[in-house]
Amino acid sequence: MPVPEINISDFNYHLPDERIAKYPLTNRDESNLLVYKNQSVNHTNFKNLPEYLPQNTLLVFNNTRVIRARIHFFKSTGAKIEIFCLEPHNPSDAAMAFQQTQEVEWICLVGNLKKWKGETLSAVANTTVGDVNIFAQLVERINDACIIKFSWKNQHANFADILEGMGQTPIPPYLNRESETIDTERYQTVYSKLNGSVAAPTAGLHFSKTILKNIEEQNHKRLEITLHVGAGTFQPVKSEKISGHAMHTEQFEISCTSIEQLLNHNNPVIAVGTTSVRTLESLYYAGVRIINKLEYKKIGQWDGFEMPSDIPVNEALKALLNHLNQSGETTFKASTSIMVAPGYQFKIINGLITNFHQPKSTLLLLISALIGDNWKAVYEYAMNNDFRFLSYGDSSILIP
Repeated sequence: MPVPEINISDFNYHLPDERIAKYPLTNRDESNLLVYKNQSVNHTNFKNLPEYLPQNTLLVFNNTRVIRARIHFFKSTGAKIEIFCLEPHNPSDAAMAFQQTQEVEWICLVGNLKKWKGETLSAVANTTVGDVNIFAQLVERINDACIIKFSWKNQHANFADILEGMGQTPIPPYLNRESETIDTERYQTVYSKLNGSVAAPTAGLHFSKTILKNIEEQNHKRLEITLHVGAGTFQPVKSEKISGHAMHTEQFEISCTSIEQLLNHNNPVIAVGTTSVRTLESLYYAGVRIINKLEYKKIGQWDGFEMPSDIPVNEALKALLNHLNQSGETTFKASTSIMVAPGYQFKIINGLITNFHQPKSTLLLLISALIGDNWKAVYEYAMNNDFRFLSYGDSSILIP
């Protein structure tokens, strides 16, 4: 199937600033839940989610953890240099990067870069092992970003400790405010585990431990994947057609045990969030790539349109699992830049729990791929019924 020539202007809607939720609700699970099922729309409270899940649903959660990615240095002149850590560069594996104890390199965005003339910057991180002096050196500029080398002399502090001790939570730019104490806890899911994201998988922010318990009591199953959400998730599509938009690449991982669970589950699979969707659908194309003897740890932007898609899901997942078992890998680690847009044929998921997304965004394209032009009716209903929009906003469950 060729890449669809979709006009991004067809995915626009008016979003007044006052409809963007600037802060989370007092209780996570008391948001509105829009229910789209059998092409009809109504709404309830998020606490009632378990009642709207099909029988024996497998819910797939992204357990990534948001890091305190914004760190500030001050020059001797008083000029503030903000460094926003996007993704690890050396080592490039997130887990290893956070474990480094003397130096590490990250790809970063730098605020006030023109004031930084290349001198080494220093700051103090208040860590659990005491105050640590940390130094930042500009190694190389790459497009809009920079490679920054961080170094420190306390071998008892790793880079995770450093960020925890001096970083700020990177809340979305459209909130138009500085991060506050409340964001440290609330811009994080209750099931977050693995450090690596610079943006929350926001569909998961509504889940409380009580709801997770209720879901299990009603015989629904849970499965966890990890996709580290990058800052590219906030990038608007600037091209007129989606064929001109370059998707950002994100790292993901899933255990072989979880792939096996997915393979053996014969009931509905509902993804919690668009990041879970992109990870699950990428698994299918990793298997397809193995069957076709191609590189399988980098899922391309247009794989969903250009790769063979007639291979049965079970066959693709078995090929992936067999390959991992033969190579002695217990976890599948890969990257994906997969684009899910109208015309995409979903392979793994049967439904989605998600928030309400920005106009002209790739996330809105994904919603349209799932429920077609009915996304307009869904968003109109949310607008007319006082739903709150974007990261800290209300939720929806979409079952086509």
